[in-house]
This record gives sequence, structure tokens and C-alpha cells, in this order.
Amino acid sequence: MALKPLLLIQAGTPPDDIRNAHGDLSLWFSVALDRHAEAIQVVRVFEGERLPAPEAVAGAIIIGSWDMVTDRLPWSETTARWIRQAMAIELPIFGVCYGHQLMADALGGQVDYHPGGREIGTQTVRLHAGAQLDPLLNVVPAEFPAHLTHMQTVIALPAGAQVLAASDHDPHQIVRYGRNAISTQFHPEFTPDICAAVIRLRADVLVREGRDLDALLASVEDAPVPLGLLRRFVKQAMSSQDAFANTQSIFFEKEIRCLT
Repeated sequence: MALKPLLLIQAGTPPDDIRNAHGDLSLWFSVALDRHAEAIQVVRVFEGERLPAPEAVAGAIIIGSWDMVTDRLPWSETTARWIRQAMAIELPIFGVCYGHQLMADALGGQVDYHPGGREIGTQTVRLHAGAQLDPLLNVVPAEFPAHLTHMQTVIALPAGAQVLAASDHDPHQIVRYGRNAISTQFHPEFTPDICAAVIRLRADVLVREGRDLDALLASVEDAPVPLGLLRRFVKQAMSSQDAFANTQSIFFEKEIRCLT
């Protein structure tokens, strides 16, 4: 029995300077997940590619973008409708940055520019009290470093959503929307080199904003906890159908033995 693929919903592509040095976003995720690119179904929704039916995939990761949710781009609104359909069947979904914001918006929350401006670099994320009871966070330390770059944010949560972690700048760093749906404002797929490249790309803007560019770059560090969180999500999303496939395999082996 063929297993359903893991869907990567690609909502954008990096600027040329970053893409030429580090590759496209789909490569970042295939490396982060330690999976060959062919094991992941990539749909470039920002280029108009059509999404499969939620029932056709084992789970979905909705990734970042250089666009804004409030732009209401047609492909983004189409993806928001797909999110609602996927939530209706409790498909495992993990949103990252733009994907985090789009999930909140699609499910009835509010997204807009952060009143405190952009958040960028390696920052400390802290779990809320009780967050370690969450099935994905039960091995996560109370605080950990994470890579961030965003100007928009979740201003208000959808009804029933639960915020699980915050940074000093942003109160909605991890949000759970349902039994199988979670999202992060931070980037678990970033390496320190990618994080530093994003900072350098915005160097002129950051200096104009009064940021200490050298301090931002010096504070970039490895962020293994967010990466582990993403990998645990994928493992859980794929494990249920793996178990089903194993059961089917045992069943067919017994049938074959009975026929021989």
C-alpha cells in the first residue's frame, strides 16, 4: 500500500542573494527533516500550483513567505480555504511564520503589522505554564533560542486556539489550533548561516531602525529545539499511517501463507 506524502505548502521563495547561496525554501525543509526532496510533495502555491485534497496527504507544513497575509493575495486566500478544509478532517498541520499567521487568519483570528516593529535574529522563546503538557512540547525546555524574522504577527487568536509560548517581543510564538494543528512564529528550518544571511539582507533597514547590526549577528546561535519540534510533528503525522501500513503488511503476509 502506497503511503500518503508529507505536503510542503511553499508560500514564497527567498531573494536571489539568499537563494543563490543557500538554496530554495523546499531544500531548507528537506535538509531540516532529513528527508530526500522526493519524499516530500512540494506545492508552490505562490506560483499558482494547485493543492491536493487534504485527504490525499498525511500532513502538511505551511512555510514562510516574503509576502504579507494582509495583502490578501489570491493564492493565499485559496490556501486559507484549504486550511479550513484540512482542519475539518483533523489533518496534521504545522505552520511556520507566514504559515503560522495564515492559519490564525484562516481560522478566524487577526493578523497585522506588529505594533513594536520587526523581530529578527536569534531570540529567546519561553513556554507558558502548563505548555509542556502538550504532546509536542513535553520534551521541550522551558526556554530556548529560536530564529526569527517577521514584521506581521498574530494580533488576536481564533476562538479555541491556545498560545503555548512567547518571546519578549511577540506573545504568540507557538499556537495550537486543534488536536493535530500547531504553528510557530519562529523558523525551525533556519540554520545559523541562514539566520545571519537574513540579517545581512536587511542590514540597511536595521541600521535605519537603530538596531545594532554587529550585536544581532554576534547573537546568532544554533537552535536545535525548534528543529526537534518540527521533526517530532512529522514523526507523529507519519506514524499513524506507518502503523496502518505495517498492520496491512502483516495481514497480507498471513493471507499469502494461507494460500501457499
